[in-house]
Order: sequence, then structure tokens, then C-alpha cells
Amino acid sequence: MSERVMPGRTDGLITLGAADALWVDLTADSAVPTASGAFTSSPAHARLGYVLLGGHVVATVRASGGQWSVPEGEVRRAAAELNAVGMDRQDLVRIGPFRGEPRQECDEETPLRWRRRITGELQELGGPERAARRDLGRPYHLAGIDWRQMLVEQTRDGTQRTWWLPRAVVRLLDAAEHTEAQWVQAARTRRASAAATEPPSHPRRARDADGRQTTSPEGPTASPRPYNAELEGQLYSVLSRKPGTSGRVAGWACAVCRGAPAAVLDHCHEHGYVRAPVCQSCNTLERPDHLYSNDIRVANRYTRLFHTDTDDWLRHWHRCPGCRARTTLPLPHLAAWTAHIACRSLRPTHRAPRGRKPCGVLRVFWTGSQNAPRSCLLTVAVDCCPSGEHRVLARVPYREAAERFRIWLAETAPAVAAAAGPDRLDGLPAQSRPVIADTSGEGLALF
Repeated sequence: MSERVMPGRTDGLITLGAADALWVDLTADSAVPTASGAFTSSPAHARLGYVLLGGHVVATVRASGGQWSVPEGEVRRAAAELNAVGMDRQDLVRIGPFRGEPRQECDEETPLRWRRRITGELQELGGPERAARRDLGRPYHLAGIDWRQMLVEQTRDGTQRTWWLPRAVVRLLDAAEHTEAQWVQAARTRRASAAATEPPSHPRRARDADGRQTTSPEGPTASPRPYNAELEGQLYSVLSRKPGTSGRVAGWACAVCRGAPAAVLDHCHEHGYVRAPVCQSCNTLERPDHLYSNDIRVANRYTRLFHTDTDDWLRHWHRCPGCRARTTLPLPHLAAWTAHIACRSLRPTHRAPRGRKPCGVLRVFWTGSQNAPRSCLLTVAVDCCPSGEHRVLARVPYREAAERFRIWLAETAPAVAAAAGPDRLDGLPAQSRPVIADTSGEGLALF
């Protein structure tokens, strides 16, 4: 990276205009595209005392004459963190619009609220194409990231539009929002406890490793702490009603990726037990793509769930005592596993310019439920086949699918399999979910 002296540099500080130029220069080769107005255009507000760059906070200093500056070293550090982020443009996360989305509280001191900002911009301007045409040449960003260059619009049935961003970018923006919230909370706490005679206009200073004075935040931003099974065995219906639960969740790091801050409390919809706090990205990745209540599309993200990050996800799903005791997965996940893994060899292929590619889109639906395993039947089919063939690939009874999963689990994740089973009930609460008799005659099954 270039270490040239920036114009306007004084005691390690540079003006916001110089910081904009430096930010673009340092991130020119980053996988995540950045914008030129990271310090001077909305939603960056130097007067609040900080600017967000990815998941990094850069403090601002008001110099003599009312001019705002930032530490050059902090800009370089934020650029180095962003340059280290890899991005797969095919690994997408839906960011909106969502029906019945909860309204976020408006807070003038935390302007990011990136999901709301993106949704508002696109709805106001009529979509990403019109937004790009109307704002051509206008520097626009979120935490220094140019989201418009990566936004993907998808249309289902020719009517409903949805917007998607790469998963790496979603995690960056979630981290930025979390960092900003902690910064503002620390600032409020410090202001509340500060002496009334001390003016808050001059940020506190601290000396860096070289002995120079640089601006430090109003208070340290605490990193999310690792999740260590503090909520294991608790029922979501009980925990979600306790006051302060959402604030407690935000203090943990995601229990799956262990990098982004947690945003939601994931739980097993089949047994009702809490699994762990997870970030929005991992929660979206794990959620089955339901077409109907008993019908799901097996999307490409299941490659991550059952191949790339298999051990992490199996361990996460078995944080539910009910699934761990039965050595299985919730019915929608088991159905997706059956289609994606157990029936993989049955999926036909078609000739393509570069060899052969799998046919159509996998879909699996079922009759009955896991509460009556003997009568539950999974049907694996292929939709959108180019030649109109291959409608139904297989019909797999629930109990056969569960047995195949147990065998595969023992081979794929032995440590997870060793901790599962009816004899591994140490984590099962005393007040467990109802036990329903399995009428097949093979004893009781926990549901």
C-alpha cells in the first residue's frame, strides 16, 4: 500500500476530502467495491464523532476553524480489514422486501439501519435500474461500501421483486450496524456520567504506539463474546417473552460463523428449544425455502449446509435436545437432506456447453408429519426441467430417511453423532416437550 504523505496531514490527521481519496486508493483491489464519498456523503456524519468503514469505526476530530479530520492510520487499518474479505457473488442473501417486516426504531444518532435504507431507496426510486440512472455519478454508500454495484434483483412469477446481496457484504453491514450501536451506547453512557461542566465538543485523546496523540472513541466498543451454550435446553416460547432478551442476544457472536454479531435467537420449530444466537446471514442460510407448509425448494445454499460447512451446521442443529435425542433433523431440513444427499445419484443431468449440469430445480414435499413417522412420506421431484421430463425422482418413507441420515451423520460428523441418541439426554430439561407414542410399535419417540 502507498505510504505517501496525504495533503492536509497534521500530526497523523487528514481532512475528510483527503480521507475519501485515500480510502478509494487503498481499496481499489478489494473484492468488495467501495464508494468515493465514504467520509463526506450520507450516511457518514462527521459531526457525530465517527465514520463507519465496513465493520470499523474511525473517530473524527474537529480541528481549528471548524474543519473535520480523521486519523490516517485508522483509515489504513479499515482498508486493510476490508481488503482481507473474500466475496462469492453467487452466494446471495435476500435483504427484502419482506412481508410484515418489523419496523425499526428511528434513531438520529445511528443512521445506518442498512436494510431499511436500501429498501426505502429502491421503493422510492422504483428499482435498482432507475436508482442507478437517477443517481448516476452521485457518491452513495453504506459504511463505505457501494452496495448498488452488487445488488441483484430477482422476479418471481413476473410480479414479486426481491433484492439480494452477497453474503460477505451482508455480514460486513451487520457488523457495521452492530459496531455503530455499541459506539453510540458507549457515548451515551459516558455523557450521562460526565461532569456537567466538561464540554463534550472535544473528543478524548489517547496515545498510540508511537507516542502521538490520536482520537479515541467516547468509549471502547466491546467485541461480541463467544456463545458457550448459556441458553441450552431452554424453551424459545418462554425465553422470548423475558425482558432484555434481545439485548442479551446482541452481546454474543454468531454461534455458527463465530464472526458476525448475533441478531436473532434461532430455535427448533419442531421441538421448541433454543439452539443458539445467530447473525441474520446464518439465519437466512439455514431457513428452508418453503413453497407451502409441506413443500420446499432445495436451493443451492444447501451445498454450504451439507458440504462446505457441514460439521458446524450439524452441531448447531443438534443443540436442540429433541433433535439430538432422536439423532435426526427437523422435518423440512431432513427433507432437504434427503433430496440433496440421499437422492443425489438419481438427479438427471443435461448436456451443457461445459460438460453436463444437473437438471432443473430440486423440490421435495411430504404427506403426513413427523408425529406419525410410519405414515409420513417424502417425495423428491425435479421442477423446471428443460425437456419437461423427470418429474418424480423418488418416494422415501420418513423412517427410512431418518435412518439414512443417522448412517450419514456417523460417517460425516462422528463427534456430533457420538453426542446424539436416546442415551445422550444430559442436556434435556426436566420439563420437556410432550412425548408422543410411535404407533409403529417400536417404543416412544420424542417430538
